Amino acid sequence: MQLVDDQSIQDLEFDAIKLILHDYCHSDSARLRAVDLHPHANFKKLKVELGLAKEFHRIKTEGFSVARLEFNELQSQIDLLKMKGAMLGLEAILDIKLASGLTNDYLSFLKENAKEFPLLTELMDRVYFTKEIIDSIEAIVNDKGVVRDSASSELEEIRQRLANTRRQISRNFNRILKEYKSKGWLAETNEAFLDDRRVLSVISSYKRQVRGRVLGTSKTGNWTYIEPEVNSELAFEYEQLQDDEGVEIRRILTELTAKLRGQIDLIKGYQYCLVELDFINAKTRLALELEADLPGLSDETKIELIEAYHPLLLLTNKKLGIKTLPQRIEMDKFSRMLVISGPNAGGKSITLKTVGLLQLMFQSALLVPVDPVSKMCVFQNILTDIGDNQSIENQLSTYSYRLQRMKHFLQVSNRKTLLLLDEFGTGSDPDLGGALAEVFFEKLYSTKAFGVITTHYSNIKTKAAQLKNTINGCMLFDQESLEPLFKLSIGQPGSSFTFEVAEINGINKEILDLAKSKLDGRKVKLDAMITDLQKEKGKVERINQQFLIAEQKAKNAEREFDNKRKKYEDKLSSQNDLIEANNQFLGKGKKMNQFIKLFNSGGGNRPLMDEIRKYLAVEKTKLEETRKKTKLKEKTKKRRQRQKQVKNNIELIKIGCTVKLTQGREKGTVLELNNGTALVAFGVFKTRVEVAKLEFIK
Repeated sequence: MQLVDDQSIQDLEFDAIKLILHDYCHSDSARLRAVDLHPHANFKKLKVELGLAKEFHRIKTEGFSVARLEFNELQSQIDLLKMKGAMLGLEAILDIKLASGLTNDYLSFLKENAKEFPLLTELMDRVYFTKEIIDSIEAIVNDKGVVRDSASSELEEIRQRLANTRRQISRNFNRILKEYKSKGWLAETNEAFLDDRRVLSVISSYKRQVRGRVLGTSKTGNWTYIEPEVNSELAFEYEQLQDDEGVEIRRILTELTAKLRGQIDLIKGYQYCLVELDFINAKTRLALELEADLPGLSDETKIELIEAYHPLLLLTNKKLGIKTLPQRIEMDKFSRMLVISGPNAGGKSITLKTVGLLQLMFQSALLVPVDPVSKMCVFQNILTDIGDNQSIENQLSTYSYRLQRMKHFLQVSNRKTLLLLDEFGTGSDPDLGGALAEVFFEKLYSTKAFGVITTHYSNIKTKAAQLKNTINGCMLFDQESLEPLFKLSIGQPGSSFTFEVAEINGINKEILDLAKSKLDGRKVKLDAMITDLQKEKGKVERINQQFLIAEQKAKNAEREFDNKRKKYEDKLSSQNDLIEANNQFLGKGKKMNQFIKLFNSGGGNRPLMDEIRKYLAVEKTKLEETRKKTKLKEKTKKRRQRQKQVKNNIELIKIGCTVKLTQGREKGTVLELNNGTALVAFGVFKTRVEVAKLEFIK
């Protein structure tokens, strides 16, 4: 069974995310991966894929420098290398060289940073660093894609002959040109090139005076193009040499191809690794645009989205210069059904779609725009019923379509299902449809599924308050202007603000009072009470938000103070060390100055030598004292470690556990413990040992 059906993909606009990802890919194979991208529920595989995306994201955001992933795919080269005797063209060979160099760059980077990026390092296990391919290609082909003269002695000789012949042709032509130009037989252009041959542009009336081969005429017929007779044989020789050159180049390239064929497995590895890196890089570019990150991957079924943004809304608002407000949505097994209510245009649907689209992205191993302390899990089914999905083809109304979806949901839902139901129960008579929707709600609840549901039905809100693992939520509105705040509040249902919104939009109070009179008085009072509660909650939310902002500022200030204090302490410590070192150098300098003053250039320096010996003896004593203190500290440290180990052993060693003597290898079993001693059986031999001399094993 599909994890997500096509309708859910369409409802949540996941294809729009895939299209952006597609455009960020460099290679065709990576683009196809983006087109075919689909959520999956393999927890282990997902963990690796998300880890790879996060590691590459860190490379891009933490100042690491890597080569740009620009390369040409090698699949056509691999196919040719599989064919014995086939020859790779120059462009194909240079593509292999580029891929080898790019792969080597990444291997070198990852070798230096293997601990930082273990998953990317493991990804590159199919390839290894080598200059062999690059060296073998560079020996034959230069950077401009031309086979080197030195590729073979035969090619070098052919090209020398070509150069000599070309010079001879040029000398002959220049001599003839000068002669005929002086006679006035040539057109204004003097010369031209036809079929890669240098020819004279002769005025047609003089063509019989010029000895040579006619190769063509101008469109008007006024000029005749003639190759001088003196160059005809040389031109033929030049063509033969060019043919010889081509044959030799093909032989050289065939030989080089045979060498590369011996490295086909490595070249396959280049193709695989570079396409993988390209696709992961595209994920990173998407993440950077969305300011996305990796949330925690929970093995429990729970959703904890903190500072969560709808990706497409975020991108649209960025272009328009509009601020996007994040949402916080938390669900677990004790609050697995969230019923969101409130007036239209308040953000209910976008909140529901945020949960759904982020889940699809996450289970497709894409980083998501949430705070990294968020938690997300893996669902086996993600099912939606969003919008007006009529089917003209099957002659289905909106309500009939929704009933069929509901039937499907009831058949497949379980504790690993995420349901996203927008405007739940609509499409039929409000009373009858509401009653059926309530039953559907109870049945879906009984499947243990997780769900986000938006509704206007009061009975659904009431039922949500009654069911143990279901919670109500509402989208907050400004209590004065009734402008939507696009902020989800958990804990109570939302009012539709039907009459308040109507009044703000200029509907006569008399009409509103008449409408209220047609309703059950209790329903009007209940709605008014919910409205008042929501207004009050809006005030509390704003106060709470102000408090949170103030708290965050205080934490930031405290963190900044701690950082500055640490810097000052480090700086002070460094300065103290420097002062101490300078004092030592100063003291030694003063002593040296004293020695210099005592020095007698005329001889008789015995007092000086005595003073030096005395100074060295004092310094030696100081060094010995320092060594003793260091040794004593080490002994004290080791003794404390042993005492701690003995204490740990005493706490760990119980009757029945396995132990060994600290100075031995034989394992034994503790039979008795009494006042710091233990009776231990080493095989058939039993003995009493101090617990302190035993080492706990298991």
